[in-house]
Amino acid sequence: MKVAELYEPMKFRLAEARIADPGAGEIQARVRAVGVCGSDIHYYAEGSVGDTPCVYPMVLGHEPTGEIAKTGPGVTGWSPGDKAILEPAIYCYHCEFCMSGRHNVCENIRFLSMPDTPGFFREYVNLPVANVLPMPPQLGFEENTLFEPLAIVLHSMQFAQPQVGDTAAVFGTGPIGLLTVGVLKIAGVGRVYAVDPVPHRRELALRMGADAVIDPRAVDAVREIRRDSGRRGVDVAIDCVTKDDSVNQCIAATRAAGRVVVTGIPSETRLALEFHILRRNEITLYNVRRSNHETPAALQLLRERPKLFGPLVTHARPLDDIAGAFRVAATYADGVGKMVVTP
Repeated sequence: MKVAELYEPMKFRLAEARIADPGAGEIQARVRAVGVCGSDIHYYAEGSVGDTPCVYPMVLGHEPTGEIAKTGPGVTGWSPGDKAILEPAIYCYHCEFCMSGRHNVCENIRFLSMPDTPGFFREYVNLPVANVLPMPPQLGFEENTLFEPLAIVLHSMQFAQPQVGDTAAVFGTGPIGLLTVGVLKIAGVGRVYAVDPVPHRRELALRMGADAVIDPRAVDAVREIRRDSGRRGVDVAIDCVTKDDSVNQCIAATRAAGRVVVTGIPSETRLALEFHILRRNEITLYNVRRSNHETPAALQLLRERPKLFGPLVTHARPLDDIAGAFRVAATYADGVGKMVVTP
């Protein structure tokens, strides 16, 4: 099978690899589409995700859909050709955190696309059958790759706690930010501000339901939000980019006793926070670690609202052109919303 390897910063190569038959309790899937995630871009462009460096060569990609190719011994309910979404996280189910329902911080997690665990930019993969779920028929392989980032956004809502009539600010309207805007509006948030310097991303945010978009290179985003909200600030600010001091902008844009949620991953290993603004205003700061059992809810949303979420997938490239796919996604070129690679 073909495998796309990142072998140094911003350089991919195609390699050939063999795959064994699926073992007991496993399925083998033919990978059909994989979304390009922001963390993939960190590995590609920066050589790390925060304090986790690349170990070359490595296989990225963790937003996959596919179809069943083979089933291992003991697997029932699946047949070759069935369309499926493929969960990238494999948990131990025995550690303290798995036993308490916090699987996303499992002590022994294997997350496909980490340096020691190859991801899905390849043609075939073997997975535990528990990591395979039926694919919503309302959307195709490419659009259904949104299940993974949408599950992350739903997990972030556990901390954002949006209430009907609340106000919210979303900093960064890449795919995660755009999905966040959409989910906030579904939850009944009254006014959503979307902050992004890229014009076509602000336009996509409006399509997702944002009530106001702000170009932070043209105006002071915090001042604009404060002015528009009668100097009160928003109930919750969600940082989906974590660049250019955006965490502190979220803090400054949030009302007293409000909430700040950091969904994005900063490039830096240390952040300087405006701690005394947090302290004086008793603002609660949360961070998000992937998702935790929100995939079924994400799939239900994709079934119910395909016309809202489907159009976020704007570009697709074959595995042979993965380098071109990453160049477009990393530079926000060609009006890209979500880029998908099709092995």
